[in-house]
Amino acid sequence: MAAVNRISQTAGRRILEVGVGTGLALPHYRPDLDVVGIDLSREMLLKAQERVAAERITASHGLLEMDAENTAFADDSFDIAVAMFTASVVPDARKLFAEMSRVVRPGGHLLFVNHFAADDGFRWWLERSTAPLARILGWHPDFKLSDLLGEGEAEIERMEACPPLALFTLVEVKN
Repeated sequence: MAAVNRISQTAGRRILEVGVGTGLALPHYRPDLDVVGIDLSREMLLKAQERVAAERITASHGLLEMDAENTAFADDSFDIAVAMFTASVVPDARKLFAEMSRVVRPGGHLLFVNHFAADDGFRWWLERSTAPLARILGWHPDFKLSDLLGEGEAEIERMEACPPLALFTLVEVKN
């Protein structure tokens, strides 16, 4: 929930959650926020809708079936867009970044929580060794931050390891 905690500290109330899935994060948003969640899976969205109803989540202002790389939102529709555990599973992570950037107002924030590959050491070796098997399971342990942001193309405001074990990283980019 590092990204949701960060959103609570960031200016803006119009939030886009990309890859909302079953809505696990929805109960953790402040109730005064306007959160729209999108996902490509109708089944996941139905579970998220059940969660919103059962837990009476007031921050949720829409759950929509939509492609994260090609949304139907107008430019500058949101203050913040967040993608948790999504960047490495979309077909084109840079297209995801570009689309999130398009729908977030200038000066807004893009947040990503994802596993990013190590640059060296034992973890680097382990990630590369297990990558073929991991891909079969839908996970990409060799996914690099540059696969998402490019080389020096984005202004990273914050990077912090997320518990447990610091396998995931919260990256905040100013739009």
